Amino acid sequence: MGGGVERWFLILATILAALAGVSGMMSLRHGHRSRWTLPTMVGAMLAQFAFLSLRGQARGACPLLDFGEVLVFLAWSLTLLYILVGPTYRISLLGVFSAPVVVLFQAVALLPGMLDESPQPVTEINPWRETHAAMSVLAYGGLALAAVAGVMFLVLDRQLKEHHLSSGLFRHLPPVRELLVSMVRLLWIGLAMLTIGVVAGFLMPHDSGWAHLIAACVVWLAYLALLLVKQVRGITGRRFAFAAVALFVLSLSVFAFV
Repeated sequence: MGGGVERWFLILATILAALAGVSGMMSLRHGHRSRWTLPTMVGAMLAQFAFLSLRGQARGACPLLDFGEVLVFLAWSLTLLYILVGPTYRISLLGVFSAPVVVLFQAVALLPGMLDESPQPVTEINPWRETHAAMSVLAYGGLALAAVAGVMFLVLDRQLKEHHLSSGLFRHLPPVRELLVSMVRLLWIGLAMLTIGVVAGFLMPHDSGWAHLIAACVVWLAYLALLLVKQVRGITGRRFAFAAVALFVLSLSVFAFV
């Protein structure tokens, strides 16, 4: 299968994720949750997996060698973790908030120049390098999902302050306490996977320099500090949610060193 087939799988995944978000928002406007959000996100995940499988076959390694592949892998990890941990939330609502992020990542990946048109096979495969790359991006999926939950918290907090208690969105958002607990769990999951990625990064060859690993360590320390502050000193839910969102956005800069 050629690069054109790969791109069509990616386009399909983007369309399905967009449908998940649109159907969910339309259902909320009518006061109920969409039954199509989860199935369409599962379809998007399968299309993402097909894309990554084809790129992996072409590379002969984990497909994380250009920015487009990194973005699709990140979108896949976010979608996968949403499907795995979704029962912790009200399923469709987390999907509604996650779908636009998935669409954004994949839309950027589809831009000209983001994906190598003729991906070359990797000649030297190092297991530590593969582990570092895969676990780091999987970790970002968990951190991204925590940021999505943070956005949900901030939306709920704003609606409570403005007394918009009768809207369909408010009636279907999870309770504030549940969102906070979910954010903490997702951040710990993401941090645990990032820890494995960082350790593998120290064990892999460093012929390309240390800049990206140093950046990853800074991100790791920042998330650890946030979680320790939450656990030891305490922090308001609004500040914690804002920090989770802001930290994820800022941490995306680590990919500039890849």
